[in-house]
Amino acid sequence: MTDATWGKIKTELEKSIGKNNVVTWIDPLEFSDLNDGVATFSVPTQFIGEWVSRNFGDQIKHLMNASGESVSRIAFNVPARSAERVIPAKNPPAGKKPLNAGNASGLPRAPLDPRFTFDSFIVGKPNELAHAAAKRVSQGGPVTFNPLFLYGGVGLGKTHLMLAIAHELQTRNPELNVVYISAEQFMYRFVQALRERKMMDFKELFRSVDVLMVDDVQFIAGKDSTQEEFFHTFNALVDQNKQIIISADRAPGEIKDLEDRIKSRMQCGLVADLHPTDYELRLGILQQKVAAHRKLYDDLELADGVLEFLAHRISTNVRVLEGALTRLFAFASLVGREITLELAQDCLADILRASDRKITIDEIQRKVSDHYNIRLSDMIGPRRVRTIARPRQVAMYLSKQLTSRSLPEIGRRFGGRDHTTVMHGVRRIEELMSTDSQIADDLELLRRSLEE
Repeated sequence: MTDATWGKIKTELEKSIGKNNVVTWIDPLEFSDLNDGVATFSVPTQFIGEWVSRNFGDQIKHLMNASGESVSRIAFNVPARSAERVIPAKNPPAGKKPLNAGNASGLPRAPLDPRFTFDSFIVGKPNELAHAAAKRVSQGGPVTFNPLFLYGGVGLGKTHLMLAIAHELQTRNPELNVVYISAEQFMYRFVQALRERKMMDFKELFRSVDVLMVDDVQFIAGKDSTQEEFFHTFNALVDQNKQIIISADRAPGEIKDLEDRIKSRMQCGLVADLHPTDYELRLGILQQKVAAHRKLYDDLELADGVLEFLAHRISTNVRVLEGALTRLFAFASLVGREITLELAQDCLADILRASDRKITIDEIQRKVSDHYNIRLSDMIGPRRVRTIARPRQVAMYLSKQLTSRSLPEIGRRFGGRDHTTVMHGVRRIEELMSTDSQIADDLELLRRSLEE
């Protein structure tokens, strides 16, 4: 089997198991040979081989057969002295061994994706605080907040910032032991250590690091034994003044079934959220991606208004937005046409349909009224007291973000108000989002409720 064939198989795997699983579990595999129907791969540790065999073995075998190979079984071989670090130090200091050296239960290799750096991260109001905090931590040395807790919905940049921190720390101080791992991987490593009676190895592994980065910590919620060990690991590292960076899809206090003592610990540091992207931020992301795509498709022409159209129509997820642009450039290159608004609408019809805003202003008004415990008649009425005016502005903002209605139309639905009143309300909420965490939390909660 050629490297190109294995590359295609990994691409197909990514579609079904996701990029994170491919980076963590599949990339460390190295194809060795195919003999008598047995495909053999070299793996850094026995644990990775067992995990891949148990969870992805059948899929790999199916894809290899579909590519024209004849495979009846997959085997894994662990070369001697193969222990590796999550993020290897370039020059470990004298007397300080690499993180996994001499430890048979070493962590799986997780190569850093060179695309996810601070230079490629687009900063806007929705992510300004999180970006600034991440930059500060990446400079190394003592900080006034530990841990740094980043939270936000899917595709808003949490993992990008985590990897950017790791990149920067590695560049500035290559001898640091920096571990980046998902909470799910932490849990499975813990279970594996319990089963193999190697808890001392596990404790040494995670408590001897300089920087611990745990992604998607909500996955340990409800897992009592894992939470217990995570809590003690957390305390041990903080007591040693070692930096901890954590991410989740919601604020610590909102993670159901997470122990109160862990929530309290996480809230002792800096909690920074990444809001859903605004129009300007989405447009900036697209403009940056266009610059990158032109290196591959330098002969393509992009008509005015296309990026603005995409930034307006695809609003909930940056990954979907970037994927749409990639598809558009590839299609235009294949058919040899200019990227026009009409071409974008045809090429991205399915994505645009999925992104169409079906939420109505009536639904928004009802949800906001219930959330703030005010009467619907007061929201659309003339009263201007703060307890009514602020929820009204929140509802106007959500109406602008989640529906395709114009400002004059929104104004009419709010008691016949002028479009300039709606514009003022929207801008006021945008300002408050970056300074008032309660407003930001309210908006995120309402958005999720409306999009369910």
